[in-house]
Amino acid sequence: MKNILVPIGTSPDSHETLQYAVHFAKDFGSRIYVMEVFSVTAMAGSLTNVEKKVAQSSKDHLREVIEKVSAEGVDIKIATYNGDLVDGLKEINEELGIDLIIISPRSNDIKEELYLGNTSGRIIKRTDIPTLIVPKGTRYQHFKTILTAFASGVLKKKKVLYPLKEIQAKHQSKVNLLLVKNPGYKEEDLQVNTALMDISSQMSITEHATTYLGVLEHFQKQQPDLLCVFRRKRGFFKSLWEKNTILKSEFSVRIPVLVLSVKKY
Repeated sequence: MKNILVPIGTSPDSHETLQYAVHFAKDFGSRIYVMEVFSVTAMAGSLTNVEKKVAQSSKDHLREVIEKVSAEGVDIKIATYNGDLVDGLKEINEELGIDLIIISPRSNDIKEELYLGNTSGRIIKRTDIPTLIVPKGTRYQHFKTILTAFASGVLKKKKVLYPLKEIQAKHQSKVNLLLVKNPGYKEEDLQVNTALMDISSQMSITEHATTYLGVLEHFQKQQPDLLCVFRRKRGFFKSLWEKNTILKSEFSVRIPVLVLSVKKY
């Protein structure tokens, strides 16, 4: 993972997520890009320089956040974008090639009952970049056990698994697979990709209305340090695609969640 992106919002705790990302990046030899998105429509006359001024203010804010963390030798660069968040993420990904986004579940101005707020939810659901969701206050440590949950074992490309495989190799993690048969599943869904089987230590099969309910059944027994799920129309958040926010009653865990993109490949 060469390039890691950390979107920075208005939360006063943004530096905590960035510090986690720094420890992660140091471990993997990665570069970090901190990014802030703003929306300004330049107009004629006295407002022609508004975009430049806002962009400068955004860069100053990012530098303030960076100053609050210990860089530990990690290369941290600044990126800003005028426009829509998702468009900005796609543009910087096309330009730089982002291997992983690291975010916290929600910003400080989001209601407590939400797991994903509007911003973090849009990143998870509207982009194709692998994303690591890190709960606030989480300290970086190696993932000893990774629970990888899915409703379909079909993966058309091995590239989907690259982030998981890199983490597993670096941390010497035990990867446990959980295949959850949802209503309407097809027989082909039970044929688990060989590349996924190759990195796993064991596989369990269960049957539930949603993949999340299957996770709940096995969570306490396995006590994973990382939950890995897949982003696709029939994937982990399949019943939640209509909206960006996700309630804690719909999904919530207190460990990091790695969301891999099947759509991209």
